[in-house]
This record gives sequence, C-alpha cells and structure tokens, in this order.
Amino acid sequence: MKHFPIKLALFINYFVFAILLNSVGIVIQQSLANYGVSATEASILEAFKDLPIAIVSFFVASFLPKFGYKNSMLLGLALVFAGCLTMYLGNSFGSSKILFLTIGVAFAFIKVSVYSMIGLFTNSKEEHNSFMSSIEGFFMIGIASAYFLFPAFFDANDPNGWLRVYLLLAALVAVAFFLLLFTKVEVETPKSSGSLSDDFVGMLKMAALPLTIFFVLSAFCFVMVEQGIMTWLPTFNQKVLSLNETLSVQMASILALSLAAGRFLAGQLVKKIHWLTLLIGCLLAAAAVVVFVLPSALNANPQTIHSFSDIPAIGFIFPLIGLFIAPIYPLISSATLSALPKHLHSPMTGLIVIFSALGGTIGSRIIGMLFENVGGAQAFYFMLIPIAILIVSLILLNKFIKGYGNAA
Repeated sequence: MKHFPIKLALFINYFVFAILLNSVGIVIQQSLANYGVSATEASILEAFKDLPIAIVSFFVASFLPKFGYKNSMLLGLALVFAGCLTMYLGNSFGSSKILFLTIGVAFAFIKVSVYSMIGLFTNSKEEHNSFMSSIEGFFMIGIASAYFLFPAFFDANDPNGWLRVYLLLAALVAVAFFLLLFTKVEVETPKSSGSLSDDFVGMLKMAALPLTIFFVLSAFCFVMVEQGIMTWLPTFNQKVLSLNETLSVQMASILALSLAAGRFLAGQLVKKIHWLTLLIGCLLAAAAVVVFVLPSALNANPQTIHSFSDIPAIGFIFPLIGLFIAPIYPLISSATLSALPKHLHSPMTGLIVIFSALGGTIGSRIIGMLFENVGGAQAFYFMLIPIAILIVSLILLNKFIKGYGNAA
C-alpha cells in the first residue's frame, strides 16, 4: 500500500491521543471521588484540555508546513510523555490540570498535522472522505479502549492505584514517538512563499469566508454535543443510573464503540448517499433518542448496581446515540477540506481544531453546571438546542461548498 508506513504512524498517534484526550470524563469522576472537588470545579479540566488546543492551533496552524508535520507530531508526543509522568508523580487535581494542559498543546500539533497530511495522501474527494472517516473511526476505538484500560487499574483497596495507568500510557507514547521518528515521510508538503505573518493574516481572512463561518458553526455545535455527552456519561451512569464505579466507566465504552461503528459505516454510506442527506437523517434520529429514551432515566433504580445483568435498558440504549452523531465531524471536515486547494488545508484545519476545542469546552462546562443544578437526567436535554442549530448550519454549509466549488 502506498504511503503505508506514515499512514500507520498517523493511526497509532491518533489512537494514543484518543485514549488521553477522552480520559477527561474518567479523571473527572476520580477527581470527584479522591480530590474533594465539585462537579462544576471538575468540569474545568475540559477547558484545560480544549483551550490550549484552540490557542495553540490559532498561532501555529499557518506555521506548521514550514516547521514540518513530522517534527510537529514528535514535539507533541514528547510534551504528553512529560504530562503523563507529572500526573503519576503529582497525584492531585493540580497535576490533572497540568496533564490536560500538555495534552491540549500536544494535540494541537498532532491534529493539524494529521488533517493536513490526509490531503497529501489522497487524490479525490471520495478517497479523502473515506480516509478521514477511517482515521476518525480508529480514534473512537482508542476512546473505547480507555474505558477498559482505566478500570483495569481501579483498586477498591488503593484509591491511588488508578494512577499506574499513566506509566503504561507514557510507554505507549514513547513507542509512538520512536515509530514516527524512524518513519520516512515520502510526500511533499506544500509551503507558502510568503512570510509567517502573511500566512497568519491569510488564515484570519479565511475565517471571514461564509464557507468557513458555517463550517466552524457546524463543528462547534457537533463537538458541543459529542463532548458534552462523552465527558459526562461515566458520571451520568454512576449518579443517575446508580452503576458502581467500574461499571459506570465500562458502560461508557458503548458510546465510543457506537461512534466508531457510525464513522466506519458512514464511510461506506456516503458513497451512495449525499453527505447532507445522510447527516440530517442522523441528527433527527439523535434527537429522537434524547426525546424518547432519556426520560426513562428518571425512573432508574436508586440501589447501586454491581452486575451487567442488573443494568437498566437505558444504560445500553442511550449511548447508541453515537451511531447517529458519529458521521458528522469527519464528513463536514472532509467536504470542506476537499473543496479547498491543498495549500489551504493547514490553516483551515487550524480553524477546525480551534472551534472544535471551544465547542467541547463550552458543552462540557454547561453539562457540568446542569448536572449540579438540575440533575443528570435532565442535563442531556440541553443537547437538543445545538442539534437544531446544526441542522440549519449544515444546509447553509452545503450551499456555500457548492458555491465555492463553482467559483473555483
């Protein structure tokens, strides 16, 4: 397979960061139990992860083609290796803030590089769409792995036992680093002939395009939904459905697995169904899950559940919302990027990452506040608002993608 070594390196990097990024829900749960913080205080971890992603992406997206995508990813891996060791040795809520700060900075380098390089390996919109869906699906498999990896280190007799997972994660990061280090990148990276300041100004001008405005609004709303649910699902399982600590985390893996399945499936369906038709259908189905399935959480058993056989049906059904929201992010990203010339992929990816990070932070923060003030069962109803906005935004995004393509 052409470019197989570097494609493999991209998949492994994305897999490792999937575990790290989306462990925030598990760390929030552990912080509530071990560090004496409130739900609102704990929700700040999402900001420590996402705001650095947004800020760093804003300043480096136009610079990365000159620095080199491979060098950027190596720098990101080195940073997060240090963050894992800090969490293990520090064992405090402050250490968890440092961990997610390093993860956020590192992922800014990783994601801008990965998304920009996809355009270098693909030669058509269909190929770009397929690879984007595949790598995002693999990302979800990494997330699902986290829901089993972390509980494997839970120890009822040792509240600090879960921290040993960070030694294993540091080892995985080291493996990813050396694999990438010795992998040759056999594609030519398009570089702007202008100065760094010219490239930065160009990215700011791109942000004012109608195509960009409706894309970032779509990405913002989607991530608000996805991260709001994903971050707080372990806590929802424990506080609302009364699952024990281990089961509450393991059952959250259903969401990640359904997200992975939805993205792999969408990669095939989009070959036969227009992406806009597919996504609107998915969003309507997701809204139906919230409206018709979530109310049963109000009647959950208050007794703590220790066995899979005792888990109420909602514990299995509600996470399947991932099947319907899964295709949105890779398909809108691919549709937008493939409409642009390749030298604009890096700055556009920077904008993707910035507004995705902001959406994740705001979504998680709002759900955390709602959890504390109105209860977990009612908190997820908020997701109907960004879903409605997203449907309108996607229709307008498709209009401007067509207009941009005709103009080009």
